[in-house]
Amino acid sequence: MVEPLYTFGDFVLDPRSGLLRRKGESVEIGSRGLALLQALLEARGGIVSKAELIERGWPNTIVEDSNLTVQIASLRKALGPSPDGREWITTIPRAGYRLVTAYAGASSLTSTRPALAVLPFINLDGGSDQGYFADGVVNEIITALSRFRSFAVVARNGSFFNNLRFPDVRLVAKELGVGYMLQGNIRRPGSRLRISVQLVDGSGTHLWAHSFDEELDDVSVFQDRIAESVVSLVEPHIQAAEIERSRRDRPGSTASYDIYLQALAKISTESELDNAEAYALLMRGIEAEPDNALLLAHAAWALEHRHTMGWPSLGEDDVGECVALARRGLEHAAGDAMVMAHCGVALLQTAKDYDWALAVLQSAAEANPNNLMVVVRAGLAHLHCGSLDEALTHFQRASRLSPGDRGAHFSLCGIADVHLIHGNYAEAITWAARALASNPNFDPNLWVLIAANAHLGRMEEADRYLRELRRRVPEVTIARIKAGQPRKDPTRTAALLEGLRKVGLKEG
Repeated sequence: MVEPLYTFGDFVLDPRSGLLRRKGESVEIGSRGLALLQALLEARGGIVSKAELIERGWPNTIVEDSNLTVQIASLRKALGPSPDGREWITTIPRAGYRLVTAYAGASSLTSTRPALAVLPFINLDGGSDQGYFADGVVNEIITALSRFRSFAVVARNGSFFNNLRFPDVRLVAKELGVGYMLQGNIRRPGSRLRISVQLVDGSGTHLWAHSFDEELDDVSVFQDRIAESVVSLVEPHIQAAEIERSRRDRPGSTASYDIYLQALAKISTESELDNAEAYALLMRGIEAEPDNALLLAHAAWALEHRHTMGWPSLGEDDVGECVALARRGLEHAAGDAMVMAHCGVALLQTAKDYDWALAVLQSAAEANPNNLMVVVRAGLAHLHCGSLDEALTHFQRASRLSPGDRGAHFSLCGIADVHLIHGNYAEAITWAARALASNPNFDPNLWVLIAANAHLGRMEEADRYLRELRRRVPEVTIARIKAGQPRKDPTRTAALLEGLRKVGLKEG
């Protein structure tokens, strides 16, 4: 098996050659320094215990902790300060060390990404069977959360490091060096099992909470369902909290991570003007970090979305630029499911490279089946190029896992699209109306409502939605909408386009 390259800041570690380079120049840190650095990088921002580091640096040898302290000090000196002036390697008291801002693959961002600790779930009844179950749930959650690249998950030894029954989360956050914590408790009254889970930030502020209360028929199935539900909703809430924190604490920051957050917030509004501003921000970040996969993928997403919506172009060749950004993003994706998802959709919608796009989007869903945006994009690939049954399965799963989430309109509109293709126009209207309520700025919601109402002869309703579409996009035509859609199977867009014609939308 070929070992991957690891990047952080201006550094690249190549385990195959045993070399660390900064901007192409070799950095001398010795064999032990290389071993320790690789161990820290493999943790992807998580805490690595002293015992683990000693084993990596001095395998099968008994040495004093002071040897590790000296080696870490030497490594810090060789690395120098990070771009924000802090040390790359952070000491976590009584736990170990953590490499700040380090993530496998070239999608690393200059400023520190958030870190999350999953604390032991508290067994309120004290029974050993509940304790085993709670530990199993925590293990499942940590494993699933580790698939996300938008935040770091503290390694298991760190997550289990504080065993106080009711810990002060502010102290735990400080000790573990994390910004977010996932807590939970478990109780079993009779044959039922109740689990409460909450996400809090480092100040103790509650960001999200949910309770599960069910008859305990199949422990493993219930355990998996809890983990799936929790994991799929943690990432959007951390993302929203990070966007707000960047706005509050670092307004106007030019750090790559903050540029990414600013751009993400703007793209998510589904506004043409915000989309243009997001693209400008992302291109500024790419100038500083031309190989940053996350910035490349989101810039491709911004251009792809403009093309799909039929909005005015930002340059001479938005399609060509979008495809180039997507391909560069995939070159540096390093298995990041979100990067693959955005780049895959760009290949689907703009490059019309259907086979490659479908393969990329299916791979993204396999890499992280709990990322809601990834699941939706896999559904989109099947909607246009694959199985409609598979598309509906992906959209329904995303909708089930994200009721009320700010991205729910994607899955709801996807379900509406499938019904429109099948000729189930009343069902299409129901789902498109829910999608419109979730995000009134997403134009495809209106496309489906116009077309489905027209097919049912409800021309007054169809015309009302058409007036709203024209108010938003005065230049809208059937030709513009058609140009932004995949054309592998024309039957997939036939009902949509014919419905738009019925209500009088001009061709071009």
